[in-house]
Amino acid sequence: MTAEAPPPSFPFTAADPLEPAEKYVRMRENGSAARVTLPSGDPAWLVTRYEDVRTVLADPRFSREAITAPGAPKGFPIARGAKSIIVMDPPEHTRLRRLVSYAFSVRRMEALRPRVEEIARGLATAMEQTGPPADLVAGLTQPLPIMVICEMLGVPYAEVDQFRTWTDLMLSFDSGRREEVIEARDRLNGYLAELIAAKRTQPSDDLLMVLINARDEGDRLSEEELVAFAFTLLGAGYHATTAGMTHVMLRLLRSPERMRTLRDKPELLASAAEELLRLSQAGGGVGALRIATEDVELGGTLVKAGDAVLPSTTAANRDPGVFSDPDGYDPAREQNHHITFGHGVHYCLGAQLSRIELRIVLETVLDRFPALELAVPEEELEWRTGTAFGRPERLPVTW
Repeated sequence: MTAEAPPPSFPFTAADPLEPAEKYVRMRENGSAARVTLPSGDPAWLVTRYEDVRTVLADPRFSREAITAPGAPKGFPIARGAKSIIVMDPPEHTRLRRLVSYAFSVRRMEALRPRVEEIARGLATAMEQTGPPADLVAGLTQPLPIMVICEMLGVPYAEVDQFRTWTDLMLSFDSGRREEVIEARDRLNGYLAELIAAKRTQPSDDLLMVLINARDEGDRLSEEELVAFAFTLLGAGYHATTAGMTHVMLRLLRSPERMRTLRDKPELLASAAEELLRLSQAGGGVGALRIATEDVELGGTLVKAGDAVLPSTTAANRDPGVFSDPDGYDPAREQNHHITFGHGVHYCLGAQLSRIELRIVLETVLDRFPALELAVPEEELEWRTGTAFGRPERLPVTW
């Protein structure tokens, strides 16, 4: 009798870092759920079809909070018992989201647009003055989201290097670095707790102060929830957005024709940005890990209570049953219902801000650097791996 092959190790390695690994396609064709082995060594179901991925993201039978329990499967070597909103289930998640959601309203995010544009212009001017070649990551796609989230929260930008080091560690896939991850988490928690205490003594006009004062019928954020929310925003506001914008710019730099089209037809910019988000591989193309709290059938596969489930947004966003020419780039695509920002109660709070930042980066580059191109062959780019948000370390460009 032939022994059954062990589940493949996840994440998969793609031949092209801007495209999903071929395994996703085969798994989606063979059925929506397939067994994989997480970096932690835990088994999980990888779900690949659009409707089933949406189910995992929105169905309360798939719990986020359950991953914090002792002995639960882990996607990262994270500490247990975290109080972050991203690992809460209703009703606690509902309570916390209600307290903070107004701080991320469309109106409040749109009010930030002029300041984001000002930051982007300043960074572009610095790149112009230095002259080509320049690193687009160090010059624009990394500092822009960090400066924006620091200003929003009221975190001193001068201290960015230390909290960037801590958040880099906290997003590592390497289970052998668990002690380093815990130390980084504790240091970041301590830093933010001191910052919150200082703001209570000397109130400021920023998002962290808004969260400190957030109330709803006498309810408010606890100290632990405040700290957890602050480091969640720092990590997502920097890592996810930087990786996303860097992937988008590299995809466009591959095709001068695509850049020309967006310059000549600026009316396509909004739909093109959504299409670039649909195709993006930033974040590994997966949603957050969940645990089934009861037996659930997904696309003909029985997922049992206690099983870990990983929804693949990459595979879902390329599902031919939902998107025509799913692997192609269509800057005018209509009804682009991609799930890059998730779905359901955990839909990304910062989605609107991320969209604003991406649009402004595109507008700035197209306006200030109309002849932008890679300064080195693409195969020479060094990719950051072993982390939740893989991207090129540098993106050398000229114009």
